[in-house]
Amino acid sequence: MSVDVHPIAAPWGRFALYSYLIDAPELAIVDTGVAASAANVPAELEKLGRRIEDVRWILLTHGHIDHVGGADALWEATGRRAEVVISATDAHFLRSRRSHVEEALELRGSYVDAATLEERKSREVLEAVSGELEPTRTVGDGDVLDLGGTTVRVVAVPGHTAGAVAYVVDSDDVGGGAEHVFVGDAAQCYGAASGFPGYEDPDAYRASLERVLALDPQHLYLGHPYRQADGTPFPVVLDDGGARAALTASLAREAEVRAAMTSSTPTASGSAYAPFAEHAARLGYTGDPTLEPSPFFTTMRGYLCAQLKESTHA
Repeated sequence: MSVDVHPIAAPWGRFALYSYLIDAPELAIVDTGVAASAANVPAELEKLGRRIEDVRWILLTHGHIDHVGGADALWEATGRRAEVVISATDAHFLRSRRSHVEEALELRGSYVDAATLEERKSREVLEAVSGELEPTRTVGDGDVLDLGGTTVRVVAVPGHTAGAVAYVVDSDDVGGGAEHVFVGDAAQCYGAASGFPGYEDPDAYRASLERVLALDPQHLYLGHPYRQADGTPFPVVLDDGGARAALTASLAREAEVRAAMTSSTPTASGSAYAPFAEHAARLGYTGDPTLEPSPFFTTMRGYLCAQLKESTHA
């Protein structure tokens, strides 16, 4: 059964975020934005001739604030009738505000002032996350959801987070590829507003990009308007050609970052990018690496961890 998909803008500060309505027999919202942007969703649904009370599914691609922050508010708005779905691996982000702070400290706390990061992240969480919520269903790779006759497959796409998943609505045309693929932040291209792609596990991120590319998406839905190599943004809704371009760009930028990380050793310095100042210069990254939510240190740490793992197993 073919379905229509409608993007719903869910802005947050300097970031452009997007939720999506899957207009299936049982309505589904993919990702929720933060608390403030989620408050706009009922009015946006009314413009489409739909009601928030009729939404039966809230599908979360991963656990970051800008994708789950509005989940509790939207669930309440559905009369607590919607199934709230997230991967088992990322479910702690939905259950606990504090988990977002702990993640930031683990991934970036060694490279910035940890006390400042903790204070800033704690304040951000209180403002952006509408509430702590127990998911009604946790999922993993290969699980299938039935939206009243529309089948949605769950495909694991770890890398950006350990529990990131894509939601796939297959084409009725056998051999026609995946009709709709919602990847959240699993394809980062050359970065979004921060100017740098963010992922905590580079090997998993690359493997996930290759897996999504192999799905042959006829329509690909991004969580943000990620940038092309020249700095111009991709549309968040991409046809098959655009999907291939965005996924290929994501693979190309990952290869560039990987090459930069193997070209020199991290070195302590007075630079804001330390210990990755040489790497930032090689990659042409001039953004503020301390501005939250910042992907730079998270990504660079991921390569260090991967290198350490390789040397340990050598």
